[in-house]
Amino acid sequence: MAEGAEKSGDTVIIKKYANRRLYNTRSSSYITLDHLAKMTRENVDYKVLDAKSGADITHQILTQIIMEEESSGEQMLPVSFLRQLISMYGNSMQSLIPHYLEASMDNFRNNQVKLHKAFEDSLGNNPLARLAEQNMAMFKAAATAFMPGATKPETAAAPTAESRDELAALREQMAEMQKKLDSLGR
Repeated sequence: MAEGAEKSGDTVIIKKYANRRLYNTRSSSYITLDHLAKMTRENVDYKVLDAKSGADITHQILTQIIMEEESSGEQMLPVSFLRQLISMYGNSMQSLIPHYLEASMDNFRNNQVKLHKAFEDSLGNNPLARLAEQNMAMFKAAATAFMPGATKPETAAAPTAESRDELAALREQMAEMQKKLDSLGR
C-alpha cells in the first residue's frame, strides 16, 4: 500500500466517515490514525476528505495525530513552544508563522542529514576503524591458515611504505599504552 503510492507519486485519498472511520481508497480497507502516522513517516502523500461533504480535512487529521502522539508517548513539543504558538493565533504575524515553521523544519532535516553524513565520513577516516579492519583481515588470514580445507585468503597488495609507517606508529602507541597499564597495575 505505502510503497506503491510513494513510487508513483500519486496522492492516496483517505475518506473519513461520520462514524470516525478512515477508509483508504487505494487499498480498499479501513485504517487507523496509526496507519496514517506510519504513512506520514514513510513520506506517502495522502489527502483526507470528509466522505459526506468532500472537504479536505487533512490538516485536522494531522493535528489529531500529533495530539495522539503527544498524549501517548514522549512529548516532543515543549509547553513554552505551545504557549507561544497559541499566542500567535489572531496576531498580525499569524500568516507568516506557517512558512517560518516549514522553513525551520526543512533546515532542521537538512542539518540532520549533513550531520549523519559527517559522522559516517569521520568513521571512515578514523585510525582505530582502520586498525579494526586490519585486525579483522589478520584474523581471517589466521583462521584460514589453521583450518584444514579452508580456502586461501585472496592475495592482498603488498603494504606500502606509508601503511608500514602507520602500523609501526600504532605498534609504538600500543606499547606505550601497555607500559602505562602495567605501571598502573603495580
